[in-house]
Amino acid sequence: MSDKRASSRLRGIVILLGLFVGARAHSSGVPDLLEDPLLTRPPLLNYGTVLQSETPAVTCPTAIDLAQPLTLAGAVDIGLCNNPQIGASFAAIKAQAAAVGEARASYLPTLSAAVSPLRTRTQYPDLPTSNSTENGHTLSAGVSWRLFDFGARAASGEAENRSLQAALANHDATIQKVMSNIVEAYFDAQTARATLVARAESTATAQQTYEATERRQRMGVAAQSDSLQAATALDKAELAQQQATAADRASSGALLYFLGIAPSTELRLAGLENAGTSHVVEDLNYWLEETATRHPAIIAAREQWKAAQAKVKVARSEGLPTIDLVGNFYQNGYQGLQANRSNTTTVGIIVTIPLFDGFSSTYKVRRAQAQAEQSESQLHDTDQQVLTDVIKAHAEAVAVAGKLQAAEELLRAARSAVASSQRRYDKGAADILELLSVQSALADAQLERVRGVAEWEADRLKLLAAAGALDRSEIGDHAF
Repeated sequence: MSDKRASSRLRGIVILLGLFVGARAHSSGVPDLLEDPLLTRPPLLNYGTVLQSETPAVTCPTAIDLAQPLTLAGAVDIGLCNNPQIGASFAAIKAQAAAVGEARASYLPTLSAAVSPLRTRTQYPDLPTSNSTENGHTLSAGVSWRLFDFGARAASGEAENRSLQAALANHDATIQKVMSNIVEAYFDAQTARATLVARAESTATAQQTYEATERRQRMGVAAQSDSLQAATALDKAELAQQQATAADRASSGALLYFLGIAPSTELRLAGLENAGTSHVVEDLNYWLEETATRHPAIIAAREQWKAAQAKVKVARSEGLPTIDLVGNFYQNGYQGLQANRSNTTTVGIIVTIPLFDGFSSTYKVRRAQAQAEQSESQLHDTDQQVLTDVIKAHAEAVAVAGKLQAAEELLRAARSAVASSQRRYDKGAADILELLSVQSALADAQLERVRGVAEWEADRLKLLAAAGALDRSEIGDHAF
């Protein structure tokens, strides 16, 4: 009877342990000590899905309100929240943090326990009266602790830690890339929208000029050719406005795609603020030095290379001897149920010496070495590609700074020319061709000014992104 009670208690303990482990794995409200007992999670994961690895972190909203005009800051926030690449890189950090935990766990002992309720029946055909039935259980518990392995665990831990750093850097690089794409799409949409506004203003001006010419013709102070030329200019302005409308729809659709919003959504954009060239575009050598030291894509590639080098050490160590401390406890036998109650304890040291594995370890080392060489080549390729992007972005930023200043001077001159020509035309001192010419020049100057503002802001931020220095604070206040 006592054996049955003991067996029942042991089964209850095993069941309770199983329920506890299951609850720990599925419950979201358990302490972090149980979720991450070896403290492998980087702080970024504790914030959940965030816009940028910054403090305090900005979490994504559950709903997006587009009733207000969309600013660049709002576009970046929405795009970062909805972009699947960022979600994938965030999940990669979680997976690699778990891999770091597995590497750290190899330093700890492993414990195991088993209970086996048994029923043993012995029959003697020639002596039925000697038949016996015995109920009982066996209980076993074991501990194993690796004491020495020639650095395999250390190399594995280094490789996983390097890979975690690479995953964190890759997450930042993904954010930089996504922000750069959103910035480019946003200013393309801004340029198209401003172009549409400028074309509409040109159409309105052409309409006013046509009506004024018609009145002058009826009064006999203008020739019919003036009205025909004014009508032609109006038709051209209306055609240009229609083309601008199509370009505006296309650029708005592209921006909505990057934001992860349905293309049919009505999009209102905040107006472009006046931009100046007071921002200094530092020397190219400064940008190249900054990029080489801080760009997350280069950091990620470098950490991957170091992880691959550590995996070569792991492959070499796997073919070396290991030393383990083991201990076991058996109750009521360890090869089957014994008739008499017993307790057996064993303690020992196990030295495992690999003698021959069919040259498997040799080829594992060769493969790890080849992967390390591949990672080194990828590092050089990433470094070269990133620096090339910085050189291009720097050249574009320098060029557009001068272009914006020239566009502002051109716009002032065009406005003065239109005002002067309008006064002269009203007094009959200028013909319609002169007036239409200066009006066309003003429309072109307005477009160049709009393009200059958008290109300056876009290229300035794209240079920061190319150098890996585009922080969320460079764009403006958070939209949420």
